[in-house]
Amino acid sequence: MSEIKCPNCGKTFTVSEDDYANISRQVRDNEFKAELEARLHDMDEKNKIQSKAEYDKIANEKDKQIAELQAKLDSADLAKQSAIQDAVLKLEKQNNDQKLELEKIRNDKQAEIAKLEAKISSFDTEKKLAVSEAVSKVEKERDNYKNKLEVSEAEAKSREVGLKEKYDGALALKDEQIAQLKDFKAKQSTKMVGESLEQYCHDEFDKIRMTAFPNAYFEKDNDAKTGSKGDFIFRDKDGDVEIVSIMFEMKNEMDTTSTKHKNEDFFKELDKDRNEKKCEYAVLVSTLEADSDYYNSGIVDVSYRYPKMYVIRPQFFIPIITLLRNAALKSLETKRELAIVREQNIDITNFEENIENFKQGFAKNFDLAKRKFDLAIEEIDKTIDHLQKTKEALTRSSENLRLANDKADGLTIKRLTRGNPTMQKKFEDLKK
Repeated sequence: MSEIKCPNCGKTFTVSEDDYANISRQVRDNEFKAELEARLHDMDEKNKIQSKAEYDKIANEKDKQIAELQAKLDSADLAKQSAIQDAVLKLEKQNNDQKLELEKIRNDKQAEIAKLEAKISSFDTEKKLAVSEAVSKVEKERDNYKNKLEVSEAEAKSREVGLKEKYDGALALKDEQIAQLKDFKAKQSTKMVGESLEQYCHDEFDKIRMTAFPNAYFEKDNDAKTGSKGDFIFRDKDGDVEIVSIMFEMKNEMDTTSTKHKNEDFFKELDKDRNEKKCEYAVLVSTLEADSDYYNSGIVDVSYRYPKMYVIRPQFFIPIITLLRNAALKSLETKRELAIVREQNIDITNFEENIENFKQGFAKNFDLAKRKFDLAIEEIDKTIDHLQKTKEALTRSSENLRLANDKADGLTIKRLTRGNPTMQKKFEDLKK
């Protein structure tokens, strides 16, 4: 407990510690608030003074910058005006120079024109004399050319008649061959529509079986013991000796077939069938790859892939049998002797090697002969084409000679002197 005396009335009273603390806190709070307000007022005054000083400083700097910019603009205007005046003076000077240059050019041109007029005047006189000489010369040359043209035309007509007679025969023969080939292809296409390729080949063979191959065996291969079989087997014998044997495989494909096969896809299987059936040759009769120039060229030897194998188009079916059979006939006597020797149990190993070498050599010669034959056919086609072009060139040459003759016939004195009063007057004086 504490006693406190009031300073106004002098009365003494007692307060507890809590009351004293409250009174002390109130006194401190009032003093702090008063001091805080005083400090805030001082700070506000200082800020106002400082803000005004900074504003004045910034305003002075802006005025200074504006004055400097104005001075620069004034000096730039003066420089621009000076540059404009210089440009105007320069343009006026260039204009004057151009006028002087144009005046000089005009004077030079006038002098040149005067010289040319003088030359033209002298040239007219020379031209008149030259024309007079040229007319007489042209008349002589015209007569000479006309005579030569008549002779050349007669010779050209004679040569043309001879060439036409010579080449018309060759062209007619070529046209006949082309017509026959087209007719053959048309018949072949018609035949293929309703019949299979196998039936076509069988029918073609039956047509000549009794006349060309009376002792030959040509039937379908129905033996599938080994898992595969060919289409046809051809065997021709002379007594007990086999002349030649061929395994045939026929492959046909319609133009509308979506999946297109290649001839090469069937080589391996065909060679397997040939070996299993112990045939000497293998032939693929095919219409596959119809646009291939390689397979359309004739009999194609593919022994570089498989030995003694050929690919042909259907129209070469009978020719390939004939070629292989005739080739084998040349070695028939040798085969007979070989069969006798084998029956007598004689070792003929070396002899068989010689026979095999002979066969290989013959196959090589056959291939070379076929290539020469194809080359000769190609050269004949080229010759006919060249002759046709020569004929066209001679025809055009004859037409040009006719046109030249017409022009020579139309060359008259009247045409030469047309549009030339001086020459017309000269000729009229000569006539008088």
